Amino acid sequence: MRAVVFTLGCKVNGCESAYLAGGLSSLGYEVTDKLSYADLYIINTCAVTAEAEKKSRQAIARARKYNPAAKIIITGCASQKSPDDFLKKEGVTLVTGASAKEKILDKLFEEGKFIEKEGVYAEWDTPLINDRTRAYIKVEDGCDNFCSYCVIPYLRGRVRSRDPEKAREEIEHIAPLEAVITGINLSSYSYEGKGVIKLIEGLKGVNCRIRLGSLEPRVITEDFLRELKNLKDFAPHFHLSLQSGSDKVLKSMNRKYTRDEFAEKCDLIRKYFPDAAITTDIIVGYSTEREEDFNDSLELARRVRFSDIHCFPYSKREGTAGAKLKELPASVKNERMDKMLALKAELKGEFINNNSGKTFEVVPEEQEGDYTVGYTGNYIRCYIKAPFERKIYKVKALSAFADGVLAKEI
Repeated sequence: MRAVVFTLGCKVNGCESAYLAGGLSSLGYEVTDKLSYADLYIINTCAVTAEAEKKSRQAIARARKYNPAAKIIITGCASQKSPDDFLKKEGVTLVTGASAKEKILDKLFEEGKFIEKEGVYAEWDTPLINDRTRAYIKVEDGCDNFCSYCVIPYLRGRVRSRDPEKAREEIEHIAPLEAVITGINLSSYSYEGKGVIKLIEGLKGVNCRIRLGSLEPRVITEDFLRELKNLKDFAPHFHLSLQSGSDKVLKSMNRKYTRDEFAEKCDLIRKYFPDAAITTDIIVGYSTEREEDFNDSLELARRVRFSDIHCFPYSKREGTAGAKLKELPASVKNERMDKMLALKAELKGEFINNNSGKTFEVVPEEQEGDYTVGYTGNYIRCYIKAPFERKIYKVKALSAFADGVLAKEI
């Protein structure tokens, strides 16, 4: 029997899919994450944008083209949001939501709808399969922020956090070259009164590189950064979600910081990690964004010198506070996206050029033709003309190449 676990959306979804794949493997299935012929499909959906929901629905049609007779199970945020819409799709046998994904393996042959609200943090009984050099380690679920543009807190529920000892044990068991600590809102991690600093403290001595997932600016403090410095091997890459560089828009988004506070956090990071990559998310064309607000976002991005920007046009999410506002015309969003994408390319190019000639340790991820490809600690994609091996490559970055740098093993 062959199964496909196909994932859309965030790294947390990817981590949960890896658990599902491990469970299916233990049941005797041959498992892949690529859409291809299978007897069973589990499609792990996303609802962060309208486009993500559209792709989630399209994945069903793609699966049916490979095998119209296969069972199709839908899970994730999009199906939590609109379970009945997915249940109507031809070939779908079971629809579950964003919570209780660990119960899917007991319901493979059931039909209908199984939607649960969030409870406590659920540990998986199945092993996390990691046949790659990098592993995503989920330590938190849910979000309490209720930003005006975001539907995820309504789908994922409130913050629940994992026992830090369980996270450490999992890392030591699967022994990746790099572990990425992730959650829906990692900055809100709290287990029995222990916050994210205690989580980091518990990872001291772990024998692999530690990278953190997306963070909120408020978590960046002297104590937090000092704790990261104490890790045996920390990847100096900070993904801080900005969303807008305008104080007016930030307030309307229900974000809890100002543009100056955000910039100060970035300065603090560079005090401890001068060569750090600081990447971000920026929403372009939110309903309250005027031209001067968008220009504020461009100006702040230049001021902070982001190494990369994940930017995307705003799309209304029903059920959020932002959905009550009138959207900007698509032409305005598209024009602003073009400008933001141009700045993204400019800043990324500057960061790469500033790091050329330096030496790095690279965790390899894949082979592309003659090149082994992987990432430095500060998240520069390196192309190394050498055979792929499961090891840390020590390299010198030579010059800009493709979407990263050409590097030579030393």
